[in-house]
Amino acid sequence: MANSSGFLAAISLLLLPALCLTFSVENPTDRRLLVLLDDLSLKSSHSVFFNSLKSRGFDLDFKLAEDPKLALQRYGQYLYDGLIIFAPSTDRFGGSLDSKSIADFVDSGRDLILAADDSASDLIRSIATECGVDFDEDASAMVVDHSSYAVSDIDGYHTLIAADDFVKSDAILGKTKIEAPVLFRGIAHSLNPANSLVLKVLSASPSAYSANPNSKLSSPPQLTGSAISLVSVMQARNNARVMISGSLQMFSNRFFRSGVQKAGSPNKYEKSGNEQFVTELSKWVFHERGHLKAVNLVHHKAGEMDEPAMYRIKDDLEFSVEIYEWSGKNWEPYVADDVQVQFYMMSPYVLKTLSTDKKGLYETSFKVPDVYGVFQFKVEYEKLGYTTISLSKQIPVRPYRHNEYERFITTAYPYYGACFSTMAGFFVFSFVYLYHK
Repeated sequence: MANSSGFLAAISLLLLPALCLTFSVENPTDRRLLVLLDDLSLKSSHSVFFNSLKSRGFDLDFKLAEDPKLALQRYGQYLYDGLIIFAPSTDRFGGSLDSKSIADFVDSGRDLILAADDSASDLIRSIATECGVDFDEDASAMVVDHSSYAVSDIDGYHTLIAADDFVKSDAILGKTKIEAPVLFRGIAHSLNPANSLVLKVLSASPSAYSANPNSKLSSPPQLTGSAISLVSVMQARNNARVMISGSLQMFSNRFFRSGVQKAGSPNKYEKSGNEQFVTELSKWVFHERGHLKAVNLVHHKAGEMDEPAMYRIKDDLEFSVEIYEWSGKNWEPYVADDVQVQFYMMSPYVLKTLSTDKKGLYETSFKVPDVYGVFQFKVEYEKLGYTTISLSKQIPVRPYRHNEYERFITTAYPYYGACFSTMAGFFVFSFVYLYHK
């Protein structure tokens, strides 16, 4: 029995680091990623992308998509903090992995990168659909663009796209502008209009369409123009992030290092924008940028420092909260002019924009409304590319006590005068009535 206990303890110690390794709000680094591949040769053909992740502190676990030992969790604990699926043709994952378990993985707050191509299986398409993205139903269709194609002697069908319609967001793509177009060869997808959380990051040009390049069009294509999304992202309500690309080649070393010239443009670039685009976007997906945290929500009466158990109507109070942004290495003050606080009961009675000292502290002051009940301080902050902040703190508000009212209210002076004048008039009337002959 003693030997058995010792063996179990040793196994527990070995498993503990893997089970405990998870995304930390306080220190979102050194995370473990599961990379699923169709073919292990992708490790070398896409090595620049993978090495970029490793250099930023990620631990990559490469597995074939059909590995019978695949599992995202063990003993109720997730083994990985992120998932990369570079297996577009896989019809069925190995082990306990399926589309539902991947959806649960995202629902738990973890991140996902999914890349497809013209061999995308129904399984891959169903995972994308769960994330608000619908790939073209025609399995043989690819994105074709006869105006914004990449100048190439090899591609005569204009399926090699030079795309440069990026989302306007420094939080998602970084502050450094991507000058060179991104090389894209793959399939089109559209966004589900019922899903407000999904966003185009790289869009096709107005002249693009989705069709089989090897056959003539017998009917107008279903997806055309800027309705086509080449790369999309989704940030769930639990701040989990998902990236979906219609091209696996976009991540390849070949596309990273290739020169690019967009048809009709005199500008020729020695290196495409793929590496910068994919690197910066992966930083956003894995919370290396655009990740906010709010701490030290404080409120108190004006002139005091201690937080009261309740407020009285018409009290003057001060409110403050600290907000920081993860830079990839440490927490830095987040600077914005659109953070607001609500003093809320059924509806906001007070809505104030917080001022900042540009060191992370946001504060304001206001008067408690002349309504008593149970209120909440609420900070709900949503901004493109940033994690959602949702904070609330409950506090009751009481009316005046009987001994807290003013002894003589200024606005009641006319009533006081009417009362005393009535008394005086009655006295005069009584005197005159009794003694007048």
